[in-house]
Amino acid sequence: MNKRDLIDAISDRLGDKKTATEAVNAVLETIQQTVAKGDKVAITGFGVFEKSERAPRTARNPATGAAIDVPASFVPKFRPGSDFKALVNGEKTK
Repeated sequence: MNKRDLIDAISDRLGDKKTATEAVNAVLETIQQTVAKGDKVAITGFGVFEKSERAPRTARNPATGAAIDVPASFVPKFRPGSDFKALVNGEKTK
């Protein structure tokens, strides 16, 4: 499912594609902005979005074998909630 499919699925429940588009965009933008600031977004039963730091490291160029220094960086991280995990594992129905 891509973003357009998600909007279509939500518009079936809301009855209006424009409202569904605005809702999906608002949720995604809010999560992105909050995590980028370093705050955590926890949605009970679904999961937690947070900012995680990657330490600097040395990597290797697979073609030449030369060492490459990779600087520290920040990445978004998602941890699924217990209800989400149970649903994916077939232990719980919607």
